[in-house]
Amino acid sequence: MKNETTNNNPLLCDIETGMCETTDEATNIASQSLEQSTEKSVKLIYYTDPICSSCWGIEPQLRKLKLEYGNVVEIEYRMGGLLPDWSYNSGGIGKPSDVASHWDEVSLHYDMPIDGDLWLEDPLDSSYPPSIAFKAAQIQDEEKALLFMREIRELVFLKKKNIAKWEHLATAAKTVGLNVEQLKTDFEDKAKALFQDDLKLGRELGVRGFPTIFFIDNSGNKEIVYGTRPYAFYEMAILKLNPNATKSEYSKNWEILFSKYNSLTAKEYSELSGTPRNESETILNELSKNGKLQILTTKNGSIWTIKK
Repeated sequence: MKNETTNNNPLLCDIETGMCETTDEATNIASQSLEQSTEKSVKLIYYTDPICSSCWGIEPQLRKLKLEYGNVVEIEYRMGGLLPDWSYNSGGIGKPSDVASHWDEVSLHYDMPIDGDLWLEDPLDSSYPPSIAFKAAQIQDEEKALLFMREIRELVFLKKKNIAKWEHLATAAKTVGLNVEQLKTDFEDKAKALFQDDLKLGRELGVRGFPTIFFIDNSGNKEIVYGTRPYAFYEMAILKLNPNATKSEYSKNWEILFSKYNSLTAKEYSELSGTPRNESETILNELSKNGKLQILTTKNGSIWTIKK
């Protein structure tokens, strides 16, 4: 299924480029200037979507970036609107079942667990509801909003939950400590306008697919990284804008890593700890057997959480 992105189905991402492309028209990326409004030296504007499989693929790199360059960068999360619905363009965009085998292939390619059977069992009609819910979470608490995004991604990619349904969004919100009633109120009101603002800015910036990350310095200079790339690409973008940026040292101890990030896949643990990938799963499984970690296994890989 190499290079299977089509103009008709945004969920069939291009595995080679790591882009999930929309069919929306976008203006020229170079024509739009970006404002840098942070005390940190580099701002990242990250265009993503809760059900973007390529975005799930860069979680290991982004998590490492936050640990090594969190003192230098600030990340602003924007929603791109990957799947408005299944008939939003005149020709139609295929059907949900087309995505199932693609997600399984993407999972193997990025070495991140994804179970494509969701699209056979309880497919989403749209990625707009979880995107709007994320904007509602941001209104309440930026940090909890990021935990919420991670939680709904784990629900959709590993647990095959249709996160367009409010019941699953509410469960995720409760898990990360958001006020569910407030989330519902904002979801039905203010968050819709914020989501539309994200879509509008995305069109102005020329965003055509996800992940797209803009790196901007205090003078408005920018670097752009498209698609799923190795860690060095993201690091290089920061260093081009701020050659004096220095990495923060962080502990590679498994307990410390799990205290920073509640859940880790084998690929994430490998990326963050510097453990060879062929050893990381063995280490995590051993910790599970010893009762230190809890494991959730899917047909395409596992995820580990600290045992409570």
